[in-house]
Amino acid sequence: MKVVIIGAQWGDEGKGKIVDYLAEDAGYVVRYAGGPNAGHTIVVDGKQFALHQVPSGILYPDKKVFLGAGMVIDPEKFFAELAMLKENGINWEGRVFISDRAHIILPKYRQMDKDRDSSRKRPIGTTGSGIGIAYSEKSHRDGIRLADLDWKERMADMDDEDLEYINRYRDLLLNMRVDLTAKMWEYRNENILFEGAQGAMLDIDSGTYPYVSSGASCAAGAATGCGIGPHDLDKILGVFKAYQTRVGNGPMPSEFNEESEGELCRYVRDTGREYGVTTGRARRCGYLDLVALRYACRVNSMDGLILTHLDIYDAMEQIEACVAYDINGKIVTDFPANIDELNCAKPVLEKFQGWRTPLKEIKKYSKLPKQAKAYIEFIEGFTGTPVDIISVGYERNETFIRKNPWKK
Repeated sequence: MKVVIIGAQWGDEGKGKIVDYLAEDAGYVVRYAGGPNAGHTIVVDGKQFALHQVPSGILYPDKKVFLGAGMVIDPEKFFAELAMLKENGINWEGRVFISDRAHIILPKYRQMDKDRDSSRKRPIGTTGSGIGIAYSEKSHRDGIRLADLDWKERMADMDDEDLEYINRYRDLLLNMRVDLTAKMWEYRNENILFEGAQGAMLDIDSGTYPYVSSGASCAAGAATGCGIGPHDLDKILGVFKAYQTRVGNGPMPSEFNEESEGELCRYVRDTGREYGVTTGRARRCGYLDLVALRYACRVNSMDGLILTHLDIYDAMEQIEACVAYDINGKIVTDFPANIDELNCAKPVLEKFQGWRTPLKEIKKYSKLPKQAKAYIEFIEGFTGTPVDIISVGYERNETFIRKNPWKK
């Protein structure tokens, strides 16, 4: 089985925890997009790990993990991350591999990234990690791949400063380099978990362009970024939170109004620890946007959904979710591409009764309060997609499965 995990919102949905949880039954974990701009948080036995480039399955001592062809790798940050893992008792040697088609982020890309964003009339809100520049160079056919480190003519064309940087990590990178397509074929009869970065609404093609990431954070990116064809993907699961968050600029129709809903916003942000793993920035928060979620399910052919942070609503008497947009007096139920329309959109809200019950100790769907079930069942009906897994906390054991992801 080959299972794809993608974010179904604007990132930060809890993919790291879910990939870590499901990796127990996978032989291999492959990260297929993004770079150090991603922040995947995992909590094991009360200990927190913040991963940015290393796939989330690394915390299992018997798992091999791969950085895919669709990724852009920052060698300096990558090896610092590996050093952090080793300091925390995670023996990663011989278990971390990089596709020879993955691209490399050069140090100058970071400043170029910041300069380009600050010069825009409408800044994107980049993390300044050099991601956009790396993908831009890739599209211009001027990027550097791991496969190019043995290409003498290409290396000779590089600036002295860039070449010095590459040579600092060259041997270390070459020791991890693999032909990912060959490996995926070798492991074709085993369970492989494909880990996305960012979220479906940040995809370069189907997201809220231009306020998107530069990589393919859609489900199709799992094929292009891992050296396999789309027919080899058996299941696509989208992770979403019980509410909505976004980092950086761009439209977010269901965002809380700071003036009238500031208290609710602060409660959700603080209870849900909604601060960026990579940047530390406070995330924008809002009601669950079911219009955007249904669009993400459709455009990514999602087989199932994974609901996280449901416990954040434990203390609330009433919760609400966005079921349509009011755009200049017109009720819209499909997600628009036009940014002006999205910026003008006001959420049409549906009310749900709260459950006033702590969910962390619950291990079965049947034991959930009826109010929580009603909220989940409404989401399923609205999106036309079943909720297969539910997370009610940060720890691995604070998760329960309604449908086994490793069965077709």
